[in-house]
Amino acid sequence: MNSTLKTIAERFSCRSFTGRLPEQEDLMAIAQAAIQAPSGMNRQGWHVILVKDKALIEEMETEGMSILSALEDKSMYERIMSRGGRLFYNAPCMIVIAVKEAFPKGAEWIDCGILAQNIALAATSLGIANLHCGFVGVAFAGNKAADFKRRLKFPEGYECGMGVLLGYAEHMASPHIPNQEKITVI
Repeated sequence: MNSTLKTIAERFSCRSFTGRLPEQEDLMAIAQAAIQAPSGMNRQGWHVILVKDKALIEEMETEGMSILSALEDKSMYERIMSRGGRLFYNAPCMIVIAVKEAFPKGAEWIDCGILAQNIALAATSLGIANLHCGFVGVAFAGNKAADFKRRLKFPEGYECGMGVLLGYAEHMASPHIPNQEKITVI
């Protein structure tokens, strides 16, 4: 098995970080891998924001939990509470992916996903645990959205696509077991 396939096979979704910040050199290598992602028509309608400010991350987490707790359907909130009540699992840093609406509408989400997977695989290859985290966007669904966008220096016309949490795993986990029935060969 080559190193790329090995990295893909070993990657897991980390939900318990030690809080130790990865080295700046590694974080910049991950950010560089992110922007090397392909995009439709090479429009590169994304912007990578590396967030190392732990106080800001905690403020976003508090806002996100507040929004989830206020929802009529409490299932997401209860799931997070059952996992320790931390939306970002003590991650010391994250990459927030800001996206700009594309044509055809929705194409930006495909590009965002490709970029996020580059981040996750680059991090895994460097021994840095990670988690694709759509819940980062919850912090941008409330009254503090404009303030967070300003503080994170979102480019004009961009919205929160998603985040990828980065750090070192407190508890190693196994990757999910691939369901071979999800493959059809014609």
